[in-house]
Amino acid sequence: MQAIMETIFDIGYLVTVIILGVLIIKKAGAQGREILLFGIMTVLLGCGDAFHLVPRVYSLWTGDFEANAAALGAGKLVTSITMTVFYTLLFEVWRRHYGARRGAALSLAVYGLAVVRIGLCLFPQNEWLNYDAPLSWGIYRNIPFALLGLLMIMLFVREGGKKRDAYRWMWLAVSLSFAFYIPVVLWADTWPLIGMLMIPKTCAYVWIVVMGWKNTSG
Repeated sequence: MQAIMETIFDIGYLVTVIILGVLIIKKAGAQGREILLFGIMTVLLGCGDAFHLVPRVYSLWTGDFEANAAALGAGKLVTSITMTVFYTLLFEVWRRHYGARRGAALSLAVYGLAVVRIGLCLFPQNEWLNYDAPLSWGIYRNIPFALLGLLMIMLFVREGGKKRDAYRWMWLAVSLSFAFYIPVVLWADTWPLIGMLMIPKTCAYVWIVVMGWKNTSG
């Protein structure tokens, strides 16, 4: 039953996000670079998550996660990098949407955290291809990612209240995504049921995408 339900959910998520991303990109010609960036980051979200979710679905149906550890780990690595790029693009969307000045310090913080996060993901100590990858490196690489998410939350909180538009709840969607994701990083290996939090975490990302879609309609 888990294999059936999770497969339906994962495929539905990937198809929905990628299709919406393509549709947003198609609207970008008439609406500008902000819309194009949001469309690109949406397609990137779907394609990046596919690298992890497709091997996971396969593992569910074969019933052997350990045998597919290399594919699952490589997928997690790709997803970790694409999600980091996702937030840097969201920063650029925020800047263009609210007409915010791109201060050197702010840009350095966003892109610096992104570079550190990706750099940590590339260290061999992560042991991505092993079934029992070390938890310590899972924490290390997610510290700059969490800080990047916190920064994005603060930026949308600061500007969102000034303009009641499609992005006004972006801060909440990003907050929820991290609130559901962090317990999975810390405790899913010990208590597998905590992994179920990835479902509401994924729903939070769909909410982010829907906000971008609504923004194309004014």
